[in-house]
Amino acid sequence: MKLSNEIRQQLLAFQQNEITEYHIYKRLAKSIKEPENARIINQIAEDELGHYEEWKEYTNEDVKPKKWAIWFYYLISRIFGFTFGIKLMESGEKSAQVNYDQIREFVPEIDKWIEDEHKHEDALIEMLDEERLQYAGSVVLGLNDALVELTGALAGLTLALQNVELIALSGLITGIAASLSMAASEYLATRSEKTDKHPIRAAIYTGIAYIFTVSILILPYLLFDNYFLDLALALTSSVIIIAVFNYYISVAQDKSFKDRFIEMAGLSLSVAAFSFGIGYLIRIFLGVEI
Repeated sequence: MKLSNEIRQQLLAFQQNEITEYHIYKRLAKSIKEPENARIINQIAEDELGHYEEWKEYTNEDVKPKKWAIWFYYLISRIFGFTFGIKLMESGEKSAQVNYDQIREFVPEIDKWIEDEHKHEDALIEMLDEERLQYAGSVVLGLNDALVELTGALAGLTLALQNVELIALSGLITGIAASLSMAASEYLATRSEKTDKHPIRAAIYTGIAYIFTVSILILPYLLFDNYFLDLALALTSSVIIIAVFNYYISVAQDKSFKDRFIEMAGLSLSVAAFSFGIGYLIRIFLGVEI
């Protein structure tokens, strides 16, 4: 059957996507130290090359990969982890399936072909074992606890003290002490659990996540003299941190972004609002003027 120019261009686009992903997987496999993960990614790469050859049977033409995409997903994978990079890339490919309706007439077997391809790739991706995802729970603990505790503390301190230097000092002391406490608690909790997680690493992930969050939330108080503006920036930063981290988890672990984001953001902002009111009441009750 002779292909129209429009259908031919679509097939070439699919073909180019396969050869691009082949090169991305090959580049990633070379950068991964764990032999089993490297083997799995190499296997996915060879599958992509096979899909490229299947599309080529219809187009009878070779196409070059998209170099920008190779570098983009490679860098994303190096920064945020190969599991996140791979799943982000594959989710983009699956979203393009709406275009398959237009070429089903010319490639009748496309439904089974695509279904088998994704099932195989999904099975291989689930076999990947990445350290940073093993400790995602520890990172969640650190982030969530820091966001809830420190947004609440900053809201209360802002109205009670009304002095950016005192608020920043109090917030830093509270945050650093709490981060050490959370890291120690995670160490003890991990030691008592029968898991593959290393207690010290779990404690480090928790502590780093906590300190990172504390630093971001305290930063406005070190830059601006208006404590209400600083509080607004701190709360905005907390929502952004929640959104970014939950997007990462939703992609890397196939979890719902909306539900987790609403739960964490709602909890953090609710505690901040409650603490803001408590700070106001304590200030009036004690008659403190600074």
